[in-house]
Amino acid sequence: MDTSSWQTLLGLPVRRSGDEAIVAALLERLRSAGGWRQAGLYVEGGEGQCRRLVAGEGELPATAEEAGAELQCLDLPGARLLYRPADDGRPPEENALVALVAAIDACRLRQELERERFAVNYRGVGVEALYDVGLAIASTLDFDQLCDEILLRAVSLLDARKGALFLLEGDCYRLVQTLGGTARQAVARDEAAIEALLAGHQEAGDGLLPGSRYLLAVPIESGGDARGLLVVADKESRRGVGPFPESDGRTLGQFANQAAIALENARLHREALEKERLEREIQIAADIQQRLLPKRYPEVEGFELAGWSRPARHVGGDYYNLLARPGGRLAVVVADVSGKGMPAALMVSTAHSALNLLLDRADIGSDLVERLNRHILDASAPNKFITLLLAEIDPPSGGVHYVNAGHNPALLVRCGGEVEELHPGGLPLGMFTGSYRDGRAELRPGDLLCLYSDGITEAEEPGGEEFGPGRLTDLLRRGADQPLSELVASIDAAALAFAEGANQADDQTLVLLRRQ
Repeated sequence: MDTSSWQTLLGLPVRRSGDEAIVAALLERLRSAGGWRQAGLYVEGGEGQCRRLVAGEGELPATAEEAGAELQCLDLPGARLLYRPADDGRPPEENALVALVAAIDACRLRQELERERFAVNYRGVGVEALYDVGLAIASTLDFDQLCDEILLRAVSLLDARKGALFLLEGDCYRLVQTLGGTARQAVARDEAAIEALLAGHQEAGDGLLPGSRYLLAVPIESGGDARGLLVVADKESRRGVGPFPESDGRTLGQFANQAAIALENARLHREALEKERLEREIQIAADIQQRLLPKRYPEVEGFELAGWSRPARHVGGDYYNLLARPGGRLAVVVADVSGKGMPAALMVSTAHSALNLLLDRADIGSDLVERLNRHILDASAPNKFITLLLAEIDPPSGGVHYVNAGHNPALLVRCGGEVEELHPGGLPLGMFTGSYRDGRAELRPGDLLCLYSDGITEAEEPGGEEFGPGRLTDLLRRGADQPLSELVASIDAAALAFAEGANQADDQTLVLLRRQ
């Protein structure tokens, strides 16, 4: 027998032709010494296979199990000897028989070593392939491209004909990519077929990849939490498609671990990009909102003016302005939109545009505010409203004509320390249609008018107590002789100190006017 025949019959690789030559020579010696007309050696094929003929002379059956009664049988360790004895019935030569057994053991040992060496090399190739695949997917941060790469690598790694990648969304796995065919669009997370598939029953996922016979699926997990499902189908070979061996399940599981890390990195990268985009948009919105506030104040003879605003977030819902009016008059407005952040900032822009448009066409008073209210009602969401205090000052007389639409009462601090409040004359804008009442007051020399938002008076200390109008009034009285810029700074510092480092809960705005 040549080496290829030996390999075929024995079912194991044999590298050296001397092995079978020694076995054949020993068998021939036994046949000659015993005068046998036929002799054949059969070796177990492993994994329940029959004993196959590996050496012999004459017409012999292919397997030991097929031997007829005319052949004698001698069982050896790991082999069986069949022979047709001589007429005189001589027994086998003992020394040759012992040598034959030793040769068989030596062959088997060498073959076992070759098989183990092959397995080690195969595992090494698999580890190297996994390493290369891991590097390939780890270098991709684009999420869609990464999903394509993961599926392509998984199918190639296991010689699969098809594949699908599902990612967890809520209570089901959603299909994000397929290769080689169609797949079910969504799979319930607790579906029995999927649980069976993950448990290793390759034919349990019927309909998951239509037209597939054998499926192999592994979970994609990150930090012990499910993230997705990686499925391959129909392992290809020279004989067609077949099931995946157990080693493929381990390989795909290791690859899924690498895929989970890559998907998490891509997700974090995408979130970082989205956060950066939102931050840019918020910064642009903050810049736009800042431009709505006055950069400089009108010069009004006999009056000192100051204004200040700080949002609780990048953008806020407070608004103030000081505008020169015909005849030397001065318009002052402070508004506070319900809520904070971007929605409130959009309402501020709406109010600013509408108010400036109306101021160009109408005098300050209840009619103007009613028209502004109708505009806000049409342009705002049902749960949004704006409190507003709009006043017009006549510098020569010190007269104040105002309309308060649900805003905090302005504080008029007299030169002697008495305090008067400019109370509301109607509901906040954007709630209901209705009428508003005009109010009037007078600023005498030395008097101070303070318009503010509730972010100042409702600032809380850790115990829950509010800063309150009383503390604000005391600061205004004590700062009667201070420059208004210093008084604004002292009010700001007092509110911050009162909160003891707690985060600012609401937008804060302050406008001060003093008649000199």
